Amino acid sequence: MTMTNAEADKILSANFAPWVLQLGLTVEAVEERRAILRMPWSDGLAREGGALSGQALMAAADTATVIAVSAARGAYGPMTTVQQSTSFQRAVLGSDVLIEAVVTKLGRRMAFADITMTDEGSGEIAARASTVYALLG
Repeated sequence: MTMTNAEADKILSANFAPWVLQLGLTVEAVEERRAILRMPWSDGLAREGGALSGQALMAAADTATVIAVSAARGAYGPMTTVQQSTSFQRAVLGSDVLIEAVVTKLGRRMAFADITMTDEGSGEIAARASTVYALLG
């Protein structure tokens, strides 16, 4: 059974630290091995020069991966980030970001995902990430 957006939003609200919730992430879509989240533009997340901070993008990628892995497993379960590698391609200025996480391999103890972060205003890719998670439960 496919997870609903409402179920995925509940995972966000129930399992993440308050500072992650302050990113304002919402679930746009969720499928069996994929999740798309929206991070709304916020001046509070901008760094000098007005660009969205890389730390915000990395946290959003990490969070989207939890939703995608949960969807692939059919429900949320304890997991932790083992590795995340992020490549920044262009600055995001004054625009929402769409974060798409795709589970590329789901094992019994490990999960792997690729994440694309797109500047919604321009449609251009702002960053890409890959993650590895340990599944604890």
